[in-house]
Amino acid sequence: MLFDLTLFFASLSALPSILAATTCNGHSELCSRLYSNVTFIGAHDSYAVGSSMADDQDKDVTSQLNDGIRTLQIQAHNSSDGIHLCHSSCSLLDGGLMSDYLTTVASWVNDNPNDVITILIVNSDNLPPTSFSSVFESAGLASKVYTPSSQPTQLSDWPTLSDMIDAGTTVVAFMDYEADTSSVGYLLNEFAAMWEDPYDVTDQEFGCAVNRSSGDTGAQPFLINHFLDKVSRDCKTTPYNLILTFHQSYSFASTQFFIPNKDKLNETNAETGTGSIGYHVDNCRQLWGRNPNHILLDFYDSNGNSPFNVAASLNGVSAPTNVVAAGSATATSSGSAAAVSTKSLSGSGLSVEGVAKSITLGLGVMLGVGMGVGRVLL
Repeated sequence: MLFDLTLFFASLSALPSILAATTCNGHSELCSRLYSNVTFIGAHDSYAVGSSMADDQDKDVTSQLNDGIRTLQIQAHNSSDGIHLCHSSCSLLDGGLMSDYLTTVASWVNDNPNDVITILIVNSDNLPPTSFSSVFESAGLASKVYTPSSQPTQLSDWPTLSDMIDAGTTVVAFMDYEADTSSVGYLLNEFAAMWEDPYDVTDQEFGCAVNRSSGDTGAQPFLINHFLDKVSRDCKTTPYNLILTFHQSYSFASTQFFIPNKDKLNETNAETGTGSIGYHVDNCRQLWGRNPNHILLDFYDSNGNSPFNVAASLNGVSAPTNVVAAGSATATSSGSAAAVSTKSLSGSGLSVEGVAKSITLGLGVMLGVGMGVGRVLL
């Protein structure tokens, strides 16, 4: 009898993994799909949450994942106390320790074993992969990351979602530079595995040309950077004008950086229309004959469920039933959402809050340039 009970309880313990294979990322239809044959909505600079000019998201990473974000882009910078998630420079925007961020992600992953997510690491300081593996391990996430037998380079090299879920390895981790799978097997070379189209785009054409790749683009999955920046007249390259002029494109000491074009968020994050997600995807399909695998957005929640409706349509599944609340960054007709502060500028000058944030931005850029940052990309 004891032997039978042991078998019974062993069967019960195996039940979750059996059930996991029947629902994958919310849909049974996706279980048999290769990871490389699914479209995921992503958050560009997912850690950069707030209302400053250097922020790109409204909601924290847990809320992003709960809303349906399945690709998380982060930008890693070396610091004295560990790797921080910063936006171009930690003097400009410091999103905190990567270990804290990944611990939060690990908690969500543990609570949602039937969802495959992707983490895309921008290795800004060209750190060795072992610097990151220790962070994944301390956060309790390393055991959840998919480790292929060899570096994937083709669409056909990937497992199905159900394979990944059954194995309990539901996180895919890419690194743009310095990846070495012989050193850390689960930190994959992004551009050997997939390509990206241009970023920091300032027009609404979103042409979907290859921008970065080290592989066969015709046989690779790909990611599109669907976030629009805005360029107005150049800001003079003096600290005073850099700090006090509210434009969408800035230059200082031959360094130019961009902030999101919040004025057009309602168009950029829409399902259809010029400059929309659907418009960008259509351009890609005409060029490449297939859907993008990852779609990175700024302020993904500005248009509610729209991005997730697009992904559902591309994946051939029903639209999500959860309601994504529109964020505070939703564009206004006056364009005030693009300002540093939501407070308007008075006729006599800037608000105290706006000045403080602008000074912080200006100093951050000057420090970044002084420390050798050749390009500050927001």
